[in-house]
Amino acid sequence: MNFFQLEVFLHVVEHGSFTKAGDRIGLTQSGVSHNITALETELGVTLLKRDRKGITLTTAGEQVIPHMRAIAANLAHIEQKIAAVNGMEVGKITIGSFPSFTARFIPQLFSIFKEKYPNIDLLIHEGGYEEILKWIEEGTVDIGFAAKPVKNVEFIPLLNDPLSAVVYEGHPLSGKTSLNLEDFVDQPFIMLRSGCETLIEDRFLEAKIKPNISYDIKDNQTVLSMVAGKLGITIMPDLALPEKPERIKSLPLNPELSREIGLVMKSAKHLSPVAKEFTKVVQDHFIG
Repeated sequence: MNFFQLEVFLHVVEHGSFTKAGDRIGLTQSGVSHNITALETELGVTLLKRDRKGITLTTAGEQVIPHMRAIAANLAHIEQKIAAVNGMEVGKITIGSFPSFTARFIPQLFSIFKEKYPNIDLLIHEGGYEEILKWIEEGTVDIGFAAKPVKNVEFIPLLNDPLSAVVYEGHPLSGKTSLNLEDFVDQPFIMLRSGCETLIEDRFLEAKIKPNISYDIKDNQTVLSMVAGKLGITIMPDLALPEKPERIKSLPLNPELSREIGLVMKSAKHLSPVAKEFTKVVQDHFIG
């Protein structure tokens, strides 16, 4: 077993394909297959299942992959330390982010970081809060962006993102300056299931109001399209709202409701040197 075989295996798992993994690391499909077979032979277990649905981990693969990711992360730390000693900045950082944060902030953050460290690769995995926290736990990403509440990770607060009511143009409530929870009674409600639903449900529960949930939707744009189509009204974070809304109107909530967004990681102390630099860039941008 060698480090290159581990790298090949991790790329196959990440991309779900021998061909895509090979393109990433400069191997043919047969070269990827050879390295995986050699690794499985050395370990004496089958790590991957191959069928018409694609490539998935076996039980043995699921058990060993966290350790393989830890080995790869430690090797990356060693390479970065040696590069620092030699006066070079090299390496890569894998980051987890949710869609509305990605769209609004990631391009600018990446641009700032790449200007300072042009030789460091920045990779991104996009998903919901639960996926990001799982990726942190498994070592799939080095750091991530998520909103509270979070468990079993370190959290560095960055900003508060207000939540607003969203109604379609011409809705009976659209003429108000703000909405309270009582305004939602008997209104068809579209629940955005992208991570903020806990905040919304808790606020309704505190007010002893049961929203008339007509739809449960994960995608921000789908929710906005459904509101514009007069299928219901919703509550969603301001970051998820378009800069130039069409056929919809957002109204502040009274009392206010917001989500606290921050950096999440297993341990700031054990981040790689380049990951620590990225967190510093992020904190300087939001906190100063």
